[in-house]
Formats: sequence, structure tokens, C-alpha cells
Amino acid sequence: MPGGPPCLFDHVKLPVRDLSRSRAFYEQALQPLGVRVVESPQGPGFALGDQDLWLTDQEAAAGSVHIAFAAPDRETVDAFHAAAVKAGGVDNGRPGLRPQYHSAYYAAFVLDPDGNNVEAVFHGDD
Repeated sequence: MPGGPPCLFDHVKLPVRDLSRSRAFYEQALQPLGVRVVESPQGPGFALGDQDLWLTDQEAAAGSVHIAFAAPDRETVDAFHAAAVKAGGVDNGRPGLRPQYHSAYYAAFVLDPDGNNVEAVFHGDD
């Protein structure tokens, strides 16, 4: 991002078995994170700043993927988890501290329609 902190990735392409089902899931699950829906000839995507997540229709999913989205606070992690479960995701770790990672690591985990482990994480206040 020009003038901002460096980012870890530019874009991620996630193969899914049912594009419309996965789009509906991610659209609802990522809403608390302020992610906007974008369209391209490649298919639906989700963007935050210069970083994009694209869904691509594929007969078989890629296998188990773990993707974590940065949240600005604990409330957003909680909202992500609630939205993702409401969207049909399977709870894979309720919101809470994960001291095994570090003392301020607050996260929630949900399995998406293809079984991918989707996380929202807040690393605590500085």
C-alpha cells in the first residue's frame, strides 16, 4: 500500500466447489471486517485496501486451507464469528484468547462450506 505499512500478500485465489454458496458465506462472514465485494472476469472477490481474496469455481476444493483475517479489535472478532456461523459456517473455535500463540492473541475460527479454517484475529492493543 503506497505510503502505508507493507502488506503480506497482494491477493489470494481460493478454489471452491460451489461458487454461489461460498460467495454468500464470505459476503456475510467478512462484512464485520469492512471488506467490500468486488467483481472481475475471474469471478467474485473481496477486497480490503490493496489486498484481495478471489473465489474460483473448481470441481474439487484445494484441500484444507487456513486463512486469517486481521481484525481491529475483539468486538470485530466476535462479530465475524457470529456472522460466519449465521452464514452457515461451522464453529471451529469460539472467540477468545489463545495464549499458546501469545498473551494478547484473541481469535475465532469457523469452517467455510469447503472445510477451510477461516480465522479472524486481533493481536491486542499496543
